[in-house]
Amino acid sequence: MRETMPQTPIFSSMLGSSCSGQVQPDMGERCVDPVYQDGNLVSGSLEALIERLVPTMDYYPDRTYIFTFLLSSRVFIHPHELLAKVGQICIKQKQQLEVGTEAEKAKLKSFAAKIIQLLKEWTETFPYDFQDEKSMKELKEIAHRITQCDEENGTVKKIISQMTQNLLMALSARSQYQEIREKFRQPVTDKGTILKTKPQSTQKDILSVCCDPLILAQQLTYIELERVSNIYPEDLMQIVSHMDSLDNHKCRSDVTKTYNLEAYDNWFNCLSMLVATEICRIVKKKQRTRMVEFFIDVARECFNIGNFNSMMAIISGMNLSPVARLKKTWSKVKTAKFDVLEHHMDPSSNFCNYRTALQGAAQRSQTANSNREKIVIPVFNLFIKDIYFLHKIHTNRLPNGQINFKKFWEISRQIHDFLTWKQVECPFEKDKKIQTYLLTAPIYSEEALFIASFESEGPENHMEKDSWKTLRTTLLNRA
Repeated sequence: MRETMPQTPIFSSMLGSSCSGQVQPDMGERCVDPVYQDGNLVSGSLEALIERLVPTMDYYPDRTYIFTFLLSSRVFIHPHELLAKVGQICIKQKQQLEVGTEAEKAKLKSFAAKIIQLLKEWTETFPYDFQDEKSMKELKEIAHRITQCDEENGTVKKIISQMTQNLLMALSARSQYQEIREKFRQPVTDKGTILKTKPQSTQKDILSVCCDPLILAQQLTYIELERVSNIYPEDLMQIVSHMDSLDNHKCRSDVTKTYNLEAYDNWFNCLSMLVATEICRIVKKKQRTRMVEFFIDVARECFNIGNFNSMMAIISGMNLSPVARLKKTWSKVKTAKFDVLEHHMDPSSNFCNYRTALQGAAQRSQTANSNREKIVIPVFNLFIKDIYFLHKIHTNRLPNGQINFKKFWEISRQIHDFLTWKQVECPFEKDKKIQTYLLTAPIYSEEALFIASFESEGPENHMEKDSWKTLRTTLLNRA
């Protein structure tokens, strides 16, 4: 049986919680169909859940509910449609308070402040929901109605203006990153000579740039945190909203939003291939052995830092067939450290050992006094698989047609943990020379890796001999 991702206290109160420990508000006749179990919200119609999102004079939704609902709502309704429904509810609330007395005016201002707070949380957490004109139009209409609640001193208008300005800045920054990201979304290709025609002394390798495993692990962590900072909660929710479901025709399937996930996954693959390239292209066995042991030490330092993604990428690179087959090289390697690393990443029992280590890092992060101790970078493809698994084993809707909100509590908890980890400011100073090498050094294709591997240590059996012969023939034909 598959084990779930270890829970951390960061969001434990959110799992199935109606108000994260707060007393359930008296919603009157506004929400008649949400289902609660032991005081915990587990399901409800879309309309009722939207009602629960919108503040009233005496009620403001808990932040965990706001995050979970806004995150999951895109599976069932477009953001601009949700904004329109929120606007309609606001109009009704506003009309009920417009009596004209000073007391009613005060209530109206209080209600307006709560609506602004909701919109502020929405625009700050999910700015990409407002990228299209329809969403911006709905936002402006709600804002216009709310500013009428405080026309005398214009405080509300100033707050909304600042909120809108911050939103536009966030959208602009993300757009610029997307343009930069597209330039790096090239497939992994051979760069430089495949066959080793150059003398070993003229070939630059990672050790000539950085020979300290700890420093390289720190620079890898810098790159990881930089790239993961550009992954947003709605990007991760695409894993769910892109799946076939009862509501798939309503899903906001913005394909461009999966690029952030693809770019980060591509970084993992490039790092694995870089490790394999650095090892396979070395001619002399002694130097090749040193390179293998160096990467083992780097992976161990990544583990100590809490950078599990780079650690897994390095291990994956050393386990690629072109590297794994170098038996003469591995016979000279002190493999005790590597065995420990592989134990941590043992896939048995759904990566139980890794999950235990991740849980330990997460707990350390919660009580940390420094950014260095707060670092938690999970193995990204396992994190994605966990969300996918939660989506597949639980339906979006229950047999009675209500939304299975208990499912989305759990998914949002995992995403919230990830968002908490990605906000850590990197404590390591950037080394431009090392990072330039890591991001631009020649990377061999799988074919080129095998050619380099066979040149280092010749084929040992008939299967390898046939492969080597085919590869050389292919290479000569290209020439």
